Order: sequence, then structure tokens, then C-alpha cells
Amino acid sequence: MTATEQREPRGDFRLDRFGGTRLVLGAAAIVLVAFVVLGALSPLPGVIGFAVITAAALIGGGARQRFQALGAAATRSAAPLPPGLIDAVIAGLPDPVIALDRDGIVVAFNAGARAVAPALRVGEPAAFALRVPEVVEAVRATTTTGAVQRFEFSERVPLDRWYEAHVIGLRLQVLPTVTSRPADAARETDAAENRPGGRPDLVLMTIRDLTPLRRVEEMRADFVANASHELRTPLASLSGFIETLQGAARDDAAARERFLAIMKQQAFRMARLIDDLLSLSRIELNAHVRPENPVDLSAVVRQVGDAMQMLAHDRSVEIVVKAPGDPVIVPGDRDELVRVFENLVENALKYGAAGKRVEIGIARGAGDGATPEAIVSVKDFGPGISPEHLPRLTERFYRVDVAQSRAEGGTGLGLAIVKHILARHHGRLLIDSTLGEGATFTARLPLGRDNTQSGQDSN
Repeated sequence: MTATEQREPRGDFRLDRFGGTRLVLGAAAIVLVAFVVLGALSPLPGVIGFAVITAAALIGGGARQRFQALGAAATRSAAPLPPGLIDAVIAGLPDPVIALDRDGIVVAFNAGARAVAPALRVGEPAAFALRVPEVVEAVRATTTTGAVQRFEFSERVPLDRWYEAHVIGLRLQVLPTVTSRPADAARETDAAENRPGGRPDLVLMTIRDLTPLRRVEEMRADFVANASHELRTPLASLSGFIETLQGAARDDAAARERFLAIMKQQAFRMARLIDDLLSLSRIELNAHVRPENPVDLSAVVRQVGDAMQMLAHDRSVEIVVKAPGDPVIVPGDRDELVRVFENLVENALKYGAAGKRVEIGIARGAGDGATPEAIVSVKDFGPGISPEHLPRLTERFYRVDVAQSRAEGGTGLGLAIVKHILARHHGRLLIDSTLGEGATFTARLPLGRDNTQSGQDSN
């Protein structure tokens, strides 16, 4: 308390004492003198009455001064929070936090909350941005009972996300009951703050992202189901050949060499299947995190074309790369993008080898909303794919021809990996095919800001 604030109560008392009290005493003196002059009252009782009135006026002024001082202290204790204090407090919290009033109207929120719900606006109901019925119910329950509420909610667009929210009420201001003693006022203030069931002045909603945990649970379940299904065939084959080599073919050198070659192939297939499953799991785990490193797609495509020359030579297929001389920059993860085009080119060489040629093209174009995109196409001239298979090609373990896929060493996960990597990069995969004319797989990715070419090539 400053010196000025310490002097204020005394100044108020003097004003009351020499202003209102003087007026009361003057009126009492005039009345008593009139009674004495008129003979209605003797001088001694008049003097005694004036003394009593004077004492009452002075005591009343002191009580009124103490009342005003206590009211001023109570007003200062219940003063509203300084502007911006709530924003400053929740801005430093690591989790998304939204501050609401008793009616569920947004008072403040931090950057984490804006990332979860970009539509949040101060002065609007939180339900407008989150669009979750549990939000309204939790806020209503907290403001009514004062109990902490917990609920979970999810989002399906643009990606599956899961969240856990806690809603808690806070009492920020409590006006003490005015009593004759400051200690009693302090005790009543503490009792009011701890009184159960009181309506809170502020409601805080904290949000926790459960997406990584849910994805781990899903990946574990998917891995067990897919691995048990796909590994059963090669394991059964290995077990059968081992039993044969231990029995009837024990001394048959020719059969032993033939069976060992098949066993090696099946073991390689199991190893590749496990590698693909682990790769897919890692990609899905980070599906909600978009990579931002600049990657030159022209260099990636040329690298993939060179790496696949040996496989192309074995199948008598020519790889033709058509890429611009200048860089085509996209934000992404280079290793994952190399994996995308390796899978696409490998599929074209395996299943479209009859056409004797695979073309890899890269260009710039416009996507939805005229967004600049990089367009990479892999075209083969093989037998093509029937229309009924096209919508399901990117499903896990889906094969057009199971026997041919297994004979080629395929796991049924290549296109699923391609789809998930492109989704993580905010891109997409398009498939076009005509029976007898081959198939074209096109990856479209948003261009980065580092592209130097001002114009755009037409699609």
C-alpha cells in the first residue's frame, strides 16, 4: 500500500467528522437552545442531551469510516485480473488450452489449441470450432457441480486424429462478507473459495493428443493380423521341405539342391514382407507430420531410373526418363520419395514387361484450386489392369493375380506404401489403365516455394 493510499481513510474520516457530523451537532444545538428559551427544557438536561448527541455522532462517524475502509479493501481483493494475464499464462503451457466463461464462450487460447481447432475465435462458443457435443455437456457439468470433466473425441478429416480433454472450473474473485473485524472477513473469504458446488468464474479445457498412442495400437493389431496371414504360406512351405529333406530326400542330392533353392526364395520373401510391414508401420506412425525438407524430384527420378537399369536389363525392358533440366522442388522426405518411385517403377517392370518399355515423366501442373503441383508419371505398355481392380489396388495385400505376384516376389504392400507416403506429403496417387494398352501411375505433389521457374508446364 502506498503512502497516498494510507492517508485516504483518514482523509475520508476528517471529511465525515467535520462535514456531516458538524451539521448534525449544529442542528441539535439549535433545537436544544430553542427548548431552553421556550422553557420546555431546563439548561442542565439540555447540556447533558447535547453531550449525548455529540458522542453518538462521533461514534457513528468512526464506524462509518471503518466500514468504508473494509469495503475498499474488499474491492481491491476482488479486482479483475490484469488484461492479458490469462493469455500470458496459458501461452506458456505445452498442451493445447482453451479458457472459457461459464457459458462456454472462448475467452483465450494458446497456439496449441489453434493447431487442434483452427476455427477458434475469442467471443464465440467453443462448440463452433470443435463441433463436439461433449464440449457443451462438459462445460455445463463443470459450471454446475464444479467437478472436473474428462471426455475423448476424434476427427476424421483430413486425417484420423484422437484427443482427450479435461475441463476444470476456477474461482478467480470472491467478495468477502463485511464484518466488524478484518480477521472475520478473511475467514469468510477462505470459506467462500473452498465452498463446494460454487459456480466458477473461468473454465479451462486442456487437450491431449492421443493420436500417436492410437496409431501404435492399430499398427500392432494390423501387424499381428497381416503377418500371421502372409507368413503362414512361406512358413508352411519351409516346414514341408525341411521334413522332406529329413526323410525321403535325405540322400537325394538333386532334390536337395532344388528344395534348398525354393527354401531360400521363401525365406527371402518372408524377410521382404517383414521389411515392408515395418516400413508401412513407420510411415503410418508419422502420417500426421508433414516433412518440410526441400527435395529435387528431377534428381530423385533420375536416381531411381539408374538404380532400376539392372532389373530392366534382366527383363529386356527399356527405361525412358523425361525430366526437365531445372530442379523441381517439393517439401518432403527424400528417402521416402525414392521409395515411392522405386515401387512404381519396379511394379511396371514386373507386370508390364511385355510392353518392353517403361516411361518416367516429370512435369509441373495445376491441382485443385490452381495449386502448383509436381506431376510424376510411370507408364508401362503391358497387358493393363481391369477396371474393377483399380479402386482396390492400394489396399494392403490386394493382388490382381495372386500367383503371378508371389512368383514375382511381391508382398502386396508396395502400392499401400506408396499411397501412405504420398498422403503424408499431402499428395495423391492416380491410376489409369486400359486393357491391352498398359497402365499409368501418376503421383501428384505440391510444389515448394524454392521453384525458380516462373511458368508452369501444362499437364
